[in-house]
Amino acid sequence: MSPEVTEELIARQPLEAQAVIRILLARIDALEARLAAVTKTPQNSSLPPSTQHPHAKPSSSDSSAAASSKRKRGGQPGHVRHERTLIPIEQCDEVVVLKPKRCRSCGERLSGDDVQPWRHQVWEVPQPRPTVIEYQRHRLTCGCGQTTCADLPEGVPEHTSGPRLVALASLLMAACRQSKSRTAWVLTTLFGVPACAGLVVKLQRRATEALTPCYEELTATLPTAKVVACDETAMKEGRHKSWLWVAATAAYTVFAIRLTRAATVIEDLLGKNFRGIIGTDRYGGYNAFNRRRQICWAHLKRDFQALIDAGGEPRLIGDRLMKHLHEVFHHWHRYREGKIQRATMQRNILTIYYPLWETLEDGQQSAHAPTAALCRDLFQRFDQLWLFRDHAGVEPTNNRAERSLRHAVIWRKLSHGTQSASGSRFVETLLSVIETCRQQQRDAFDFLTAATEAKQSNKPAPRLLCGA
Repeated sequence: MSPEVTEELIARQPLEAQAVIRILLARIDALEARLAAVTKTPQNSSLPPSTQHPHAKPSSSDSSAAASSKRKRGGQPGHVRHERTLIPIEQCDEVVVLKPKRCRSCGERLSGDDVQPWRHQVWEVPQPRPTVIEYQRHRLTCGCGQTTCADLPEGVPEHTSGPRLVALASLLMAACRQSKSRTAWVLTTLFGVPACAGLVVKLQRRATEALTPCYEELTATLPTAKVVACDETAMKEGRHKSWLWVAATAAYTVFAIRLTRAATVIEDLLGKNFRGIIGTDRYGGYNAFNRRRQICWAHLKRDFQALIDAGGEPRLIGDRLMKHLHEVFHHWHRYREGKIQRATMQRNILTIYYPLWETLEDGQQSAHAPTAALCRDLFQRFDQLWLFRDHAGVEPTNNRAERSLRHAVIWRKLSHGTQSASGSRFVETLLSVIETCRQQQRDAFDFLTAATEAKQSNKPAPRLLCGA
């Protein structure tokens, strides 16, 4: 029944009955909202997709979307085929020439060469074997009675682990999400390096020391960024609750683990003189940047879906809000795919302003408290919805931060957090370096090795940004 019909029926009742009916209707809406909150899904809340079984039947709200997709699994028609191409013959470690001795039909002997033989290459990994170098430091005694010991060559560490071993152990823990005991097992079993959990802890600390200048380079550059996508997720440091923050730009990413979710964290990372634009969800910790803040429309989609799932009056507002959201993404995707010019996209987006404004005004009058609160908040943040329209490089979603944080969230679920502040420094440093290397299409293992070598040789750490 529509709200107009409901109000008409209520108006026919005595005044005393009207008040009671409205109280009961409000209570029904509140109970329906509580019922909807019990059945939260990744589509209508902040629950991660991993909380829903991949083979679970779709709910009524998204069954139509699931039914509309008839694509088969795997590569679609027109998909570019990916296969391992043959490398030049001179790059092969060994070439085996095979010639048939007799004709497969008549058995006659065969001779000669095939000008273009069929090339079949088999790839194999070498048997891992560590390289062990022994340095024999002689102690010689002078005639004066003084004993002198030979120094180690420059770059040779005083401990027993080389740069590549430090880099490998670090990547196993940070990029491959292995525990310290499992990392020690991999080093011993696959690479023949005697290792235990205690040694892995030492390698972790050496990697952090070697990469600290690179991490500081990122944090020093972040306040000058023009566009930053920000997000945070809860984790643990020992027995204390902590939060993993991420600030991602197009060229680099900074992770930071802090024992608080307070706004001071992001303010310290971006600095007081930050003049760029940040993309975030609606979390109040970013309110200090409201004048330069783009609210994520993908997060709003979940909020709107929650209203639709609540039913009743909230569903009417939710349907209207979802319609505006689909229009925004329709014009944005056409622009991003090159189908329309930016000026056209800007004109099209402008036509959504007033209808959305009107919907938010109506939603604030709702007797359903969550609906009124959401519409009131978006009404106050209205200007924060459209920065992507007027500023190049700004997107309507916070996907860059979400993608950067995804690997870290999986790591957190497997490790259950860190055990100390030292472990937190390792995680934030390694995650920042690895993600930045990925963004810049650089080899993370080579970079970690080079940074460790520089640390052992007392040389400056390699530049991570490369002028970015």
